[in-house]
Amino acid sequence: MKTKIKISDFSFKFTGYGHYLVTYTSHKTGKQWSRTITDMTIIDATKNEDTPKRKDLEQLKRIVKR
Repeated sequence: MKTKIKISDFSFKFTGYGHYLVTYTSHKTGKQWSRTITDMTIIDATKNEDTPKRKDLEQLKRIVKR
């Protein structure tokens, strides 16, 4: 069974105007990936939403792990 991705798997740190350092932590292995994100549309769709869509969380995960 595939484990569902959650917003709590991510941490967001504001690093400047239009920049967030996003860290994704795998709840399966505990491994972490980080990347500075400048695409505010994905930040708005995930961090700034009360209930982000799974597709948006998966997209953010792909960006961070790239």
